[in-house]
This record gives sequence, structure tokens and C-alpha cells, in this order.
Amino acid sequence: MTTKPIVVGTDGSARAVRAVEWAAREAVLRGAPLRIVSAAEIPPRMSAPPEDVRFETVASHLIDERDQALAAAAEAAAATAPGLVIDTDPVDGPPARAVTTSGSGALLLVVGSHGGGAFAAMALGSVSRYAAVHASCPVVVVREGATDTDRLVAVGIRSAEDCSAALAFALEEAHLRKASLLAVHAWQWDSHAAERTAAELDDLLNDCRGKYPDVDASREVAHGHPGRVLADLSARAELVVLGRHSASDRAVPGPARVIHAVVGHAHGPVVVVPPQGA
Repeated sequence: MTTKPIVVGTDGSARAVRAVEWAAREAVLRGAPLRIVSAAEIPPRMSAPPEDVRFETVASHLIDERDQALAAAAEAAAATAPGLVIDTDPVDGPPARAVTTSGSGALLLVVGSHGGGAFAAMALGSVSRYAAVHASCPVVVVREGATDTDRLVAVGIRSAEDCSAALAFALEEAHLRKASLLAVHAWQWDSHAAERTAAELDDLLNDCRGKYPDVDASREVAHGHPGRVLADLSARAELVVLGRHSASDRAVPGPARVIHAVVGHAHGPVVVVPPQGA
């Protein structure tokens, strides 16, 4: 068993519970413990109530909802994966930042696509968006998807020079899941650049076949908006993997828009992988 946990955030909503169940299955697959976190953000100018308070305050209500969300998530995880080592951890502060920070050193940070429960202080939509661009570990955004998917891991490739972390993660996932790998480059404007990227991808995949001979690796070059191409592909893939670019590239809106488009419209789980050394 690896000592690094899979961390999953919950707000008590049905979507968050599905993310917890997905994370529990992944923890079993990897032989990892599961850590469930939930944040209670006390509104400004308020403080946590004293332990002996005899009436409910806004702060105590938020804390109660957080604790109930953790208990329900732990129950769902235990039912999904009996015998799994499960830890629950209440955290404080702005939910997006608190949950993202909790993923430091984790194998994966898992969140739902967005919250929908009464616990409005933990809206998972903002958490998933924040985590996808700031977390130091790979972030999985779990969305409801088709159950009849191909045994396929898809990875979006922007350029052959800037895909090492995402491609390495996708290959390991395909190996772990006994799935095939499809590297996808989508282009809209420059067909010559697309042809060059296709040739470079062929070379990369030849190297990958040497390292992972059990993985059937192929590539596809598609004409269309990358976000739409990859979101459509997610309807038949077990997992779609995207690379997050370095901090210096975040000022360029294109890559960030692709991540948000895929996370917002995918039919299944999407993983955003930080650059090496992030």
C-alpha cells in the first residue's frame, strides 16, 4: 500500500457523494488510503461558537453541516470499498483554497463537478475550477457520465514539447486500468502545425510503446476546438487527461479556456495534471 492518500472533497451534495465513491474505488485500485475533507467557511466577523453554547448560530450550523457531510461521505466510501482505510478531516477557510491545499502531497485530489446541496459554503463548482489551476497534485473532476464506456484513456496534447507530465500520467493510468491510450491533438487554424505535431506524436508514442508494451497507444489529430473535441471524446473514455501549463503560461487564455471547457462539459471524469515541478 502506498502511504500517499487520495484526497476527496465533499459538501454533502449528491454529486460530492458520487465523487467520494469514485475516489474510494480509485484508492482500492492503487492500494492507497482515502482522506475525505470538507470545509466550513465562517462568514467574516463571525467566530466559531463556544462549546457550551445553548442556541444555534450561523457558524454552528455551518460546522454541523460540514461534520454531517463528512460522516455521510465516510459511510458512502465504506459501503463502496469495505476494508478501505478512511480518514475524515474537517478544514477551515475558503473552501476552494482549503480543499486545494489539502491535496498537497496526495496521489490525487478528487472533487465533484459542482455542489448542489444546502451547504452553500462548499460550492464544489468554484472548488473544482480553483483546484484545477492551483493544486500541486493531479486533480480529478468527477462528472456524471455514461456507464457504457470503452476501456480507453484519452489525453489532450497541445504540443509535443509541453506534454510530458500529462502523457506520463495518462500512460500510467492506461497501464493500471488495462486500457488503451489515445493521444489527441485538436487544431482550428494551422494545418501545417497540426501535421508537424502529428509526426512528433508518432515519435513520442513509439517511445511510450517501449516503456509500456502492454498499452495499445495511438493518436488522433482532429479539426475542431480542443475543448469540444475532448468533451465529446469523454462520452466513451474512462478518463480524459489534460496537462496544466506552467505559471508563466497561465496568462495565455487558450489553455485555461480548454481546461474549463472540458471540465464544464465532459461526460465523465477529467484529470488535470500540473507541470513537472509544480
